[in-house]
Amino acid sequence: MNGLRQAAEDYLALRRSLGFELLTPGRQVRQFAAHLDNLGAAHVTADLAVAWATLPAGAAPYYHWLRLSAVRGFAGYLHGLDPAHQVPPADLLPRQYHRSAPYLLSAGDIAALIAATATLRPALHAATYRTLIGLLAVAGLRPREALTLNVSDVDLRAGVMVVHGKYGKAREILLHPSTVAELAGYARLRDLEFPARDSTSFFTSVLGTPVNQRRFGYVFTRLAARAGLRPLTPRCRPVPMSLRHSFAVATLVSWYRDGADVDARMPLLSTWLGHVDPADTFWYISASPELMAQAAERMARLYDTPEETS
Repeated sequence: MNGLRQAAEDYLALRRSLGFELLTPGRQVRQFAAHLDNLGAAHVTADLAVAWATLPAGAAPYYHWLRLSAVRGFAGYLHGLDPAHQVPPADLLPRQYHRSAPYLLSAGDIAALIAATATLRPALHAATYRTLIGLLAVAGLRPREALTLNVSDVDLRAGVMVVHGKYGKAREILLHPSTVAELAGYARLRDLEFPARDSTSFFTSVLGTPVNQRRFGYVFTRLAARAGLRPLTPRCRPVPMSLRHSFAVATLVSWYRDGADVDARMPLLSTWLGHVDPADTFWYISASPELMAQAAERMARLYDTPEETS
């Protein structure tokens, strides 16, 4: 390995030594460096960066911005070593991001998804996806957070789970006794199947290795189809993250129905979900028509004053 590909590996090693994960950005930096090496380019230029970042042409503008953002960090590192490398300006591509409406699952939808796992073979494969879907539904984890759980992160005796979220932040989640029982049953089956496996991941594939996130998404799509869940639009379809969205919305709906002070409780939900910015949690209010109606009704009651009589 030589040229910009080697420089990319050096750059990523340095950033990761400082605590950055750089999963998707790291992959993009490697792809960009390989692209320039294949072109025979010795230096990064703004034109080359933009030409690569805006591929494929039909992708969303935000995706192009993300690709250029990853490249900018790498270019800045190279510029410090050799000023001949150009750093693309931060505003070269617009940061246009529109969150898709989430596909919200009802309790019946989730039950149908879990029932569909019974069609999977062998038994451990079915148990892995049944337990994963159930955990995501009742704990509101990001799919990656569940898939990266280690055995040491799940304390079944104490009923506590350590979740490793974004930006290297960890949080503790309290588990309901019924959830503990499901996780304990899965752990027994897993250890019976693989008593001496090398991996320390809590969830395992049929090979004894950690469950791959892309594979999880593929199997989830098959299960959703078997459960009769159909996309509402091309961008609003059942995906693993739908379980997290549904957990958040269901929690907020229950608070509104109970007459709770939602604004006061929102930081609790933000902490539970692992949100750094509370605005990410408030977004869920606009994600559901029922929540919008509840919020509007609450606002009307707060500001409704009796008319003055003369």
